[in-house]
Amino acid sequence: MRPSLSVLLIAAGVIFHSALRPAVATEPEAAAFLPALAAESGETALLPAVAAEADTSAPVAATESVPPSTAPDGLNENTAGFPAAQIPEAAEQPQASLLDLTTAPTSLWQRIRNGFGLPDIATPLVREQEEWFANRPDYLKRTVERSSRYLYHIVEEVEKRGMPSEIALLPIIESAYNPVAYSRAHASGIWQFIPETGKRYGLQQNFWYDGRRDVMAATTAALDYLEKLYDQFGSWDLALASYNWGENAVARAIARNLANGLPADYLSLNMPLETRYYIPKLQAVKNIIANPAQYGIELAEVPNQPYFVAVTTTRHIDIKLAAKLAEVPIEEFVSLNPGHNRPVIRANGEQKLLLPADKADAFASNLESHRQPLVSWQTYKLKSGDSIDRVAKLHHISVAQLKQINSITGKRRIAAGSTLLVPGGKSATPHLPDLPTPQIVFAKEPKKSSKYAQASRKGNTVKAALKSKGTTARAAQKSKGNTVKAVLTRKKTARKPAATTQKPAATTKKTVTSSPKKIVLAQTPR
Repeated sequence: MRPSLSVLLIAAGVIFHSALRPAVATEPEAAAFLPALAAESGETALLPAVAAEADTSAPVAATESVPPSTAPDGLNENTAGFPAAQIPEAAEQPQASLLDLTTAPTSLWQRIRNGFGLPDIATPLVREQEEWFANRPDYLKRTVERSSRYLYHIVEEVEKRGMPSEIALLPIIESAYNPVAYSRAHASGIWQFIPETGKRYGLQQNFWYDGRRDVMAATTAALDYLEKLYDQFGSWDLALASYNWGENAVARAIARNLANGLPADYLSLNMPLETRYYIPKLQAVKNIIANPAQYGIELAEVPNQPYFVAVTTTRHIDIKLAAKLAEVPIEEFVSLNPGHNRPVIRANGEQKLLLPADKADAFASNLESHRQPLVSWQTYKLKSGDSIDRVAKLHHISVAQLKQINSITGKRRIAAGSTLLVPGGKSATPHLPDLPTPQIVFAKEPKKSSKYAQASRKGNTVKAALKSKGTTARAAQKSKGNTVKAVLTRKKTARKPAATTQKPAATTKKTVTSSPKKIVLAQTPR
């Protein structure tokens, strides 16, 4: 029976295939990008061009910063405050030439240049960022290579909304076009959505899937958000600052300036260092794209044509099998479908997959002729006495792989009744009607006994020990007419100079060695 399958070419005028539903779950583990695939293959660097590519020195994500050795003083102040002598002359731009807009350019870079619309800025920070990128041609080369998969689609969506084409370059600043980029602030994907903002803009986040890493879904959400910010602030520089810093923070900064009679434009606001660098970084990238030769950069061409197509299926399918049916390496498949967290893609009603444009027909044909199960994974409910080690051995998988697949971190025990995703056996149902999200319930650790519970070697508390003698700590204190406070007071009195008589001192000494002292000592573990 032919499975339900539709192929949509991602081209001009095509609407997204399905509406996004609100998120219903929380952020997956920070270190578990595509955990199932790495666990299944046994490789530590399944995606050498993506997951294993971590340029920690580059100013790309929310957590990255400009090299401190080049950062000038006073960066949290207005860049307009720099003396004119310190501002380098603007780079010489090529002479303007007539553009033939009647013919679509063959280069996607030229198409982007034709759509530039943001006002240019020339500040020391821009020059600094130009030098940063120009001194790292290999970094730019890797970024361009990654972007080539997604850039055409993003440019298409930017142009549909009438936005300046510089917006399509924003993921270079946010993530270096790394679809599995993850920041210390828990921002994820090429557009670096934090969990809450992603939910607000319809990006699902659950055990199986993270829409923040879905290139199509996240692009829609990011452009929706940027349009909202532009409508709110009326300028792209403030909209971009809000995308990085947050609209509420920018609104407060504007309100402070207005209250003090100061200008409220982008350059006049007091903002964090990261936000102060944000637009200069984008301007620097724009300048390099506009004239790469001027900076000694060889910019690899990106064809002005779709890189991928979207297909939809209503059946669960293993990622490894899907890549095989599409006749592409699993690394390539995952690079186009980084939103899926597990080794099996859960088709909740229907699921969209991205494939290289020239592989859609092969995928459809191979899927139609495939007679084996599409899923090799199942859920397992832990029984009383089960352990992670036992479950891993039962299903012929390592403990590390089992934990990674199910996002289990730490050394806490998993309670009976928890559901885990495990490899399927011979008796596994080929086409599961549904794959419930595995519920993991951590067993409670037994409470450690307090020092008071250890006061008696027989396991009795001080209170119980005193009760066995027919009294309590309070009764013992009362029976002597003393409290701990009184004992300390008399002890302090006993230490005064010899102006007092010896009799009270003797009385105090007698009191200190009486019953209350024994009560205090009894509270110390033996």
